[in-house]
Amino acid sequence: MVIPHFRLIRATHHSLSVTMATALRRFAMARSHVHLLHPINTLRCLQYRSVSISEHAMSNPFTSRSRYTRGAFYSTDSKNKDDKKAVVNDDINKNQDASVEVVMNHDLAKVGEGDNAPTYPHVLAIPAHRRPFFPGVVLPMTITNPDVTRALVALKESGQKYVGVFLKKSNLDMIKSSGGDDLIQNLSEIHHVGSFARIDNMLPFDATSIQILMVSQRRITISDLRDQGPPVRVNISNLDNLPFDATSQLIRAYSNEIVATLREIVKMNPLFKDHMQYFSQRVDIHNPYKLADFAASVTSADGEELQQVMEEMSCEARLKKALELITKELELSKVQQTIKEQVEEKVSKNQRNYLLMEQLKAIKKELGMEKDDKDAMITKYRERLAEFAPGSIPDNVNEVVEDELNKMSMLEKNSSEFNVTRNYLDWLTQLPWGKATEENFDLTKAKQILDEDHYGLKDIKERILEFIAVSKLKGDVQGKIICFVGPPGVGKTSIGKSIARSLNREFFRFSVGGLSDVAEIKGHRRTYVGAMPGKVIQCLKSTQSSNPLILIDEIDKLGRGYQGDPASALLELLDPSQNSGFVDHYMDVPVDLSRVLFICTANVTDTIPGPLLDRMEVLRLSGYDSPEKLAIAKGYLVPKALEKSGLQKSETMPEPLGLTDDAILMLVKQYCRENGVRNLEKHVEKIFRKVALEVVRDIESTKAADIQEGGEPTSAAEEHREEVSEDKDRFLITPEKLSQYVGKPIFTSDRMFDKQFPGVVMGLAWTAMGGASLYIETTTVHAKSERSGLITTGQMGSVMEESTKIAHTFARSQMRVIEEENKFFEENEVHLHVPEGATPKDGPSAGCTMVTALLSLAMNKTVKPDLAMTGELSLVGKVLPVGGIKEKTIAAKRSGVKTLILPLDNKRDFDELEEYLRKDLDVHFADYYSDVYKVAFEHE
Repeated sequence: MVIPHFRLIRATHHSLSVTMATALRRFAMARSHVHLLHPINTLRCLQYRSVSISEHAMSNPFTSRSRYTRGAFYSTDSKNKDDKKAVVNDDINKNQDASVEVVMNHDLAKVGEGDNAPTYPHVLAIPAHRRPFFPGVVLPMTITNPDVTRALVALKESGQKYVGVFLKKSNLDMIKSSGGDDLIQNLSEIHHVGSFARIDNMLPFDATSIQILMVSQRRITISDLRDQGPPVRVNISNLDNLPFDATSQLIRAYSNEIVATLREIVKMNPLFKDHMQYFSQRVDIHNPYKLADFAASVTSADGEELQQVMEEMSCEARLKKALELITKELELSKVQQTIKEQVEEKVSKNQRNYLLMEQLKAIKKELGMEKDDKDAMITKYRERLAEFAPGSIPDNVNEVVEDELNKMSMLEKNSSEFNVTRNYLDWLTQLPWGKATEENFDLTKAKQILDEDHYGLKDIKERILEFIAVSKLKGDVQGKIICFVGPPGVGKTSIGKSIARSLNREFFRFSVGGLSDVAEIKGHRRTYVGAMPGKVIQCLKSTQSSNPLILIDEIDKLGRGYQGDPASALLELLDPSQNSGFVDHYMDVPVDLSRVLFICTANVTDTIPGPLLDRMEVLRLSGYDSPEKLAIAKGYLVPKALEKSGLQKSETMPEPLGLTDDAILMLVKQYCRENGVRNLEKHVEKIFRKVALEVVRDIESTKAADIQEGGEPTSAAEEHREEVSEDKDRFLITPEKLSQYVGKPIFTSDRMFDKQFPGVVMGLAWTAMGGASLYIETTTVHAKSERSGLITTGQMGSVMEESTKIAHTFARSQMRVIEEENKFFEENEVHLHVPEGATPKDGPSAGCTMVTALLSLAMNKTVKPDLAMTGELSLVGKVLPVGGIKEKTIAAKRSGVKTLILPLDNKRDFDELEEYLRKDLDVHFADYYSDVYKVAFEHE
């Protein structure tokens, strides 16, 4: 009987690999003592270009009707059973083709003698990887090591065709030795129990490697090393199976369970079917040793677990271990089957839904109920364009829109360009072309809205009212660029919302603090993935108005990075003569921003680039004084804090509840001296949160103590009510109670010295916390010595250090004029100190104060009592103007100053102050230091 021919090629496709594996299994079943490895392992062998040979080819490797090339057999489907052998070159190391025919006939030769194989005292040792080589298994192997290749060829030429195959230990499996995977360097690398295998065929693979086909015969063990090689030769001894009781119930139970488990696996995994057919027809099921070996060989267990079965010679123990492995294989097959069913179910469901949806789309399209997605989008964009008033969209924008719509109609929906065009059209058709909110030209209403939200800020409110008046007279609204400059917490950002409300404009705010990417202002190019327009275009789309109020916050904190300079990008945006044709990188069409009112905020103007500052109208906001903070707290902060804390007036809320005016003033003077009211707001909210806690506790304690058994009031309730009636004002916060809610005062005293000392003069400073008194102290270091000079301390900055040098030089020159005989500065080294040394200080405004302190020390004469001064001094005695006049005046009044010296150029600033700030102050304006000297020293 001739089994049909088959051809074997390199397996790369799954289905083809399965076909090849099936062919190998059918071939193996033709022998009474041979079966294949697990199908997965068979496929793995195939993928390593291994070759499986028919029975006829094993005994007659080269016949005439099939042509052999390296790594493949090509079938001739010949029906001729009388093919003759072809004459071929026996040198398998040569890369030559040979005409061969593969004929499978199980009657031609006998494969595998099993325990009847000849006995050899020593063999060549070949390593197996991943799995041991069980008796009865056919194993194809590719040998690449030259030493092993030469040794195998020599064995074949000598007529010896048996070798020993031993599993490499798992911890050494991935280690590449110097001789490669086919060479054993040391016996410690391999397990000593292996298989005695017969080489049935040997074929050239390439110029340096061969492929062999081996059949395992029986178990052997290594006695010792015979020859180190390479390759290694070892002395071996056979391992015989231990006798067993064929009538043992345990052995029969193990065998039956293994067979039952194998049948379960076959139901779930068809790849095992051929194995089971072979086993049931060819193997004696009553031989438990062969049953255990077969069961272990078809599993995908770890090599070390299979080696334990290989080394086990006891029948019961081998069956038990094989049953454990085949049971694990069954569980794995169940999991695989479950996963397969889930995947198939999901795929089938998705396919069904997809087909139904496609059919639904086709039906709706036929009935005219639904248009194509692309047509629907184009229709949507044209409907948007129709909503705009005629002529509101510029002609150049209309042309761009039409071009993009035409391009979209020709693009595929799944292309990336289609999505880019769609997003671009979304932006083009959603901008407010020609749309604007109606302006409010009512000055009274605008002033009322501004006063409702903010106290003071007269300059800003006046400027907004001017803007409204001009727009009303002209009948046309023009955009403006205004910059509010002031310390933190004075209401720069919040006033922007009020201005938008008073003008009836949409409001949009974005911060540029730390911004370093120009694209945030002018957008990204459409060629970039995820490109978007800049913040200004986003504002227009968000507000749907062409005349919104845009607040650009923290413009003095602009960053600069490798993406460009955002300050330069703002030049076009904030230029009234250019922003009527502002071009965003993404939009790439001119957008009119001339009607937009831009308001910028900054803490200082020093860090704003000059060209950018030149385009803005700067309005300065000074800090609030105590009366203003009192009014803000009473009118805005306290009501807001009461509402946040849930303390609004109600029938259950105790009265009176709130803050007295004296408590607010104490809070302002001793806790919150900063220019703004942000810190004051935090303290007020903190007070009322604690009051809310007390109110809730009071309510709960009253309810708990109000009822006893029988509903009669308890004595505790009566005592509690008496306490409440005695202290009706317990929730009215007075200065005496303030420390209970906000802790001890931060600022306890404004004056450092109550008495006058020579060399000590009070100056005035301006900080983020507002105005403050700044004392200048001087003393001598070396009296009446040849050493002279000036030592300075007090954490002074570079500008202030230069002021001390100017003051020292000017004081020495002035001393010669005042008292010619006074040699104080020539004979003494002077130490000048500014108290609170941990606080950094800088600025030129202490020049007059330093000179006065030095002259006071030199003349040993005190200055006029209750005197304070400020002003920068030049080297020739000119008094120069300084900033922060309002804050310094507030600090002077707080410190009890009665006489104040200011630079003459600051007279305008002082005259603009409120009357209550100028009241009770004797103010002198100095043009040169001689004016300061007269006030400070020429007094009775």
